[in-house]
Amino acid sequence: MANLLVTGAAGFIGFHLCQRLLDRGDTIIGIDNLNDYYDVSLKQARLDELNNREGFIFKRLDFADREGMNQLFTEGNFERVAHLGAQAGVRYSLKNPYAYLDSNLVGFLNILEGCRHAQIQHLVYASSSSVYGANKKIPFSVEDNVDYPVSLYAATKKANELIAHSYSHLYNIPSTGLRFFTVYGPWGRPDMALFIFTKAILEDQPIDVFNYGKMQRDFTYIDDIVEGVIRTLDRIPQSGENPHTTAPYKVYNIGNNQPLELLHLIEVLEATLGKKAIKNFMPIQPGDVPITYADVDALIQDVDFQPNTSIEVGVKRFVEWYRSYYQV
Repeated sequence: MANLLVTGAAGFIGFHLCQRLLDRGDTIIGIDNLNDYYDVSLKQARLDELNNREGFIFKRLDFADREGMNQLFTEGNFERVAHLGAQAGVRYSLKNPYAYLDSNLVGFLNILEGCRHAQIQHLVYASSSSVYGANKKIPFSVEDNVDYPVSLYAATKKANELIAHSYSHLYNIPSTGLRFFTVYGPWGRPDMALFIFTKAILEDQPIDVFNYGKMQRDFTYIDDIVEGVIRTLDRIPQSGENPHTTAPYKVYNIGNNQPLELLHLIEVLEATLGKKAIKNFMPIQPGDVPITYADVDALIQDVDFQPNTSIEVGVKRFVEWYRSYYQV
């Protein structure tokens, strides 16, 4: 049993991580600011599920609130921190850039300061496959240069990795960054493709298919992601094991290691729903990249990460949840 802080507890990945940690007997303080980036009632419904669980305490708190975070870490007695809260979304960063600076930079610094003063055993935080930008070398490796982000969101995630390293180096805080690759599954985010497509098809509305369908994503099912996060959380990096630094610092890709054509995802979804999509083919959007593909060899080697949920199974489970939740 461990006493953990999980940020973004009402979010998609944070909710599922809390469920799994509670299953194994950990105690959790979960925080979230419940902002309206997407449907707050969905976030509240996730929270309602968690609040019924023994060992879970929720505090509504924005991690960009310096005083609130100071108090939280002073009182929390946390052993480890899973920082999954962030302002997400590539396209939204074009419209509301300051939300990304407040959450992903100021908020991240507050997390690191809390970890420093509370002498946290291990910080695991969410980075993103977006840091690879328009990288043409595939699969994407953590050894690749990621100095050319193509969105502000991606730039803030790369900044997180750099700032985390400085704190690991200066204050000996073990930290691990996880570059997530297109996570999907039940309770997923309404701004993600699978959710948008499912809703539109069921409502007989057209779906926008960007880059004229020539998109590939390393779709990764939520249960596989959470298993990888927990295994990483339990493996504290040691000084000297990273060949590039003496700090106790690691960064991993966490994905399915198997990119999928967007049009194939749509075909699987159509078969699952029993309905055809009305496709509106569109050019690629600013900030988007044509392919994501994770090299996960390091995660396999260090924590035996083995994603094994097929797209057919994952989409079926999502659709079953969607139909049940929205009573469609």
